[in-house]
Amino acid sequence: MCYNGLSKNKRGDDMVDGFLGTLTTEQRSLLHLLNQRLPSGGWEAPAVLTQAGISAAVHVQRKHIPRTLKRMEKQGMLNVEQRHIPGGKQRKRVYTLTEAGTQCAEQLRDEYLDKTVTYDGNQVVLRSLWTASKPILELLSHLDEGLNYYDDALVSPVSNPEGMASIDAQYGEELVRRMFARAWEDGKITRDEQSLLNEAVEFLGMHPERARRLSNEARKGLKIPPPEEVYFDMIMQALDDGEIMQEEVALLDTFRIAFGIDSVTHNSLLERARNMPIVSEHFQTYAAAVKTAYKDKIITIDEHAILKTLRAQLNISETEHDQIMGDLTEE
Repeated sequence: MCYNGLSKNKRGDDMVDGFLGTLTTEQRSLLHLLNQRLPSGGWEAPAVLTQAGISAAVHVQRKHIPRTLKRMEKQGMLNVEQRHIPGGKQRKRVYTLTEAGTQCAEQLRDEYLDKTVTYDGNQVVLRSLWTASKPILELLSHLDEGLNYYDDALVSPVSNPEGMASIDAQYGEELVRRMFARAWEDGKITRDEQSLLNEAVEFLGMHPERARRLSNEARKGLKIPPPEEVYFDMIMQALDDGEIMQEEVALLDTFRIAFGIDSVTHNSLLERARNMPIVSEHFQTYAAAVKTAYKDKIITIDEHAILKTLRAQLNISETEHDQIMGDLTEE
């Protein structure tokens, strides 16, 4: 089949449980883009065709999407164009399926719709629960790995506006919170600052309502970190997957100018980031969880137990745990 060669997700990137969590990012992207068409005229395109839109639809963090789409483009699955997005200032890359990509997506869709699932205690073909107006990914999100259908979707969307972010998204949330704190330093957020913050929020695939909540938290707490510290966090976020993508370079340049970071300081912070000790793949994910537990300056017995389980799942060493705790207690 045309999608056999597509690679599996790293579990740390994924925000999905159930049957949908067994699909690769490429497979979900194919299904999301199926039947999506660019409007005629060659000017505008819907946000669902952008990297941020695809990220929200397939439930994978925004920073992990560019490589997936580049790989699919090289495989001849995608067309890429520059279009204006309603409400945006600049044109963005938008993605649609090629003829080969459409064939693969249709093959995937039909394979899944022909599966027998358990619905309300009865065995039915999934196709009987689907209407053409309902996105196929939304339908699949209601299945667990045993193909049992649930009324509620089994996902934790990147763009979910309420509640806690997933553990993997917490590092990005902390970065946005700190950026809001910088912006609120003089008691107001200017139009230029808001524009820059909107870029970061969109880049991370964060729901606007969640961003507003973070802004309110930052304004109330008003613990202002130095600009160099925030910018260093941004570099570390960009280097999270080992390489700074072109879009990340552009975003860093924008904030470097906004924060008044000169090239000497930038190069120093970049070198510091590149020379940081090599840590486990999920170090930042675990560090965010520890920081959340330590927010009240106490880690309870129950929290200790949860963190111990998380260390085992993420392969975090005791030395790394001690390093994180040491950094927190020095703050």
